[in-house]
Amino acid sequence: MSSLEQVPLSDSNSMRRICTVNPATGMPSQEYLAASDVAVKRAVESAKEAQDDWALIPIEARARVLIKAAKALLDLQEEFAEVISRETGKPILEALGMEVLTGCDLLHFFARRGPRLLADEKISPHLFKHKKAFVTYGPRGVVAVISPWNFPFYLGLSSVAQALVAGNAVVLKPSEWTPQSGRLILELFQAADLPAGLLSCICGDGETGAALVSAEVDQVCFTGSVETGRRVAESCASRFIPVVLELGGKDAMIVCADADLDRAASGAVFGSFANAGQMCTSVERVYVVDEVADAFIRKVLQKTSELRQGDQGQRDIGPMTLESQLRVVERHVEEATSKGARVLAGGRCNPGYSGFFFEPTVLVDVNHEMTLMREETFGPVMPIMRVRDEREAVRFANDTRFGLGASVWTGDKRKGVEIGKQLKTGSVVVNDCLINAAMTELPFGGIDESGMGVSVGVQGLRSFCHVQSVALDRFGLKTEMLWFPYTNKKFKLLKRLARIIWGSFLGKLFS
Repeated sequence: MSSLEQVPLSDSNSMRRICTVNPATGMPSQEYLAASDVAVKRAVESAKEAQDDWALIPIEARARVLIKAAKALLDLQEEFAEVISRETGKPILEALGMEVLTGCDLLHFFARRGPRLLADEKISPHLFKHKKAFVTYGPRGVVAVISPWNFPFYLGLSSVAQALVAGNAVVLKPSEWTPQSGRLILELFQAADLPAGLLSCICGDGETGAALVSAEVDQVCFTGSVETGRRVAESCASRFIPVVLELGGKDAMIVCADADLDRAASGAVFGSFANAGQMCTSVERVYVVDEVADAFIRKVLQKTSELRQGDQGQRDIGPMTLESQLRVVERHVEEATSKGARVLAGGRCNPGYSGFFFEPTVLVDVNHEMTLMREETFGPVMPIMRVRDEREAVRFANDTRFGLGASVWTGDKRKGVEIGKQLKTGSVVVNDCLINAAMTELPFGGIDESGMGVSVGVQGLRSFCHVQSVALDRFGLKTEMLWFPYTNKKFKLLKRLARIIWGSFLGKLFS
């Protein structure tokens, strides 16, 4: 083994053969055997052995490993972007900007701020003035990270980096469809001289993931479908271990009558079609106030017509990554049109290519009786629905079982924030889209069926920690008021103290 545990893509103890597919051609790409349960168990055991020593290392030293990983990422940025682009189908600029460079920023952010964010936090007791107190953040142990295929590098790296700097060991299972992009994370930490056993990568399918979740790990971070996320949560609950779930989304975009329609239309096109619409925060529903709907739709169609779709050269949209997801998109569009929706752009697989290309699609005359407006489409489709006013837009935006993100477009930013606060989502942005997930300072997560827990931000980093409260005696008194023996004298004294503390002007000294 190298300095990092790396389960081979060919595991002789496994009988499950997996074949990945080139999204641009639809042809087989690589074949490998899924990691066996034995390999999963070995990776977790190795992580447990290595984690004890890692937790004792000062966080500043752990942070330096992240800095070295970031330097390696800068040196390898083009090579990494090419691997991600080839495996997912996304344009190389998208792979560079949305995965590699955001990954570099994330590594630097948590390396530089991690020591402060995880330092002991002094607490000033309001009542027990004769005590000292603080909160400490310690590692949980071994963290299982199960990353998705739509952002196979960045989303895996995000959890891995935070878990490591917090003092944990990690076992990473990338999506079975993008194993090489996930394994790039190993290369970074090899270059950063991470101690042996602390990071393992096991490649495999859903059974491999289930074996990892059921192993003796101390926390699970899962990004994927609602159905699988529910099973992961149930498994973790049975063992009383924490879980962070980032699941589906059905993000709404509200366009107010006073919005800058040029910017809003550009945002709608980017938010709906970036990464071929395969983002949990993609704009999947657009609600536009009727008085500006015609002008907004004209601008959207013009900007959509200018997009370049292809598999090489300068392009804006590539193929979808999976054929199975392509079929979901087809079903959603077909069902919507059968119920009265009109396709104004796209609406079909691109006839110029043999791979999983679906044309950037704009639909109008949609409603909430259509699957397209209720279930996650996860493809390059923008359904636009007219609404009477902003109040109706908010009502429709909240009519969903998902609650990840949303955007509000208006000339009055204060109004945009007020509308945003009415939306039942984990994040909201005014006059922009998708940006929250790239702002490392902000916690990212959803409510309802969009998941539980958050990633990144202060809260995300600390979710990889066991929070321990510590109290210390300040003066070394021989006894305490409520220690034995109980006496009538103590009873009367407690009553007098209660009136002083909570029934007189002196109470402010204890607030």
